[in-house]
Amino acid sequence: MPNTLAICAAVALATAALTWLARRYALWRRLLDEPGERRSHAVATPRGGGIAIVLSLSPLLGWLAVAPSAPAPRGYWLAVCAGTALVAFIGWWDDHRPLSARRRFAVHLVAGALLGAAVAGAGGHWLAASAAFVLAVGLLNVWNFMDGINGLAASQAAIAAAVCGSLAADPDLRLAAWALAAACCGFLPFNFPRARIFLGDVGSGALGYLLAALVARGLFDRHANATEPQSALLWLALLSVPLGAFGLDASLTLLRRMLRGEAWWRPHVQHAYQAWARRVGHARTTLAYAAWSGAGGLAAIASYRSDLPFGFMMVAIVVWQVAGGLLWFVLQDADRRMTSKGSPL
Repeated sequence: MPNTLAICAAVALATAALTWLARRYALWRRLLDEPGERRSHAVATPRGGGIAIVLSLSPLLGWLAVAPSAPAPRGYWLAVCAGTALVAFIGWWDDHRPLSARRRFAVHLVAGALLGAAVAGAGGHWLAASAAFVLAVGLLNVWNFMDGINGLAASQAAIAAAVCGSLAADPDLRLAAWALAAACCGFLPFNFPRARIFLGDVGSGALGYLLAALVARGLFDRHANATEPQSALLWLALLSVPLGAFGLDASLTLLRRMLRGEAWWRPHVQHAYQAWARRVGHARTTLAYAAWSGAGGLAAIASYRSDLPFGFMMVAIVVWQVAGGLLWFVLQDADRRMTSKGSPL
């Protein structure tokens, strides 16, 4: 396999250059996210910058799809290329001309089915293939829902990808994971602490889908080749830690909106990160989320490399996620109290 550090540096630089071009294009086409009651930003900001991440990673994904040295079956990375292209295309279209949620979701289902079929075709158990489908559809929508303040979606994707790369045993997975983290780092200077361009649907959806592809790549390997049946479950559990901040905020907020009978598919500002951003600002909220996910990711890496007992690690992961859920309730309650008192947010 090629030099990982050199490739990651090239990907980061390419992403930065393409993001600059994407911003110029967005300004030319007037692709702007305007402020509003369902938005967390205060000034009109160009969108669609995530296309830079997709384009900078495309050569690497294409190479993995045809490289004879890649451990994964060629069909796997080929399916990832096709699924990412579908998600990015529908997102790019939506950034230019808003589409209905049903049309977007239909494409998401097709992309998820591609990933599930790729896992099955690579020798993964039907459970692993089903998990890949759910992960793809779930994570790409989670990243779309949670892309609402400066730097949050890109930084969370970078952390999750870096943890995946640190845990990966296979060189193709390790390379793809670190390259995704590098691409996010190349984009972040344009999006944090001040946002000069947003990811847009083209970027947020692609990030979620690529993260699902990374998790699925390790999942089918462990499910097919593991000496212990616990290996695949542990892989999912460990990666749920850096993915947990986004996953918990998105799922708990979605569940609450559904229980209230609200139109849960429409834009809103009810996530915990949005409530916190109203109180302390975008930068502090993004850094706090990064600290939580980063600390959890480092703990997951350390525990895995220390060869701790399976049961102990699973209990620790459950405790971590429960703590995250409690923090969600604390942040939401604090926002409710501030709102009820009429305090400025």
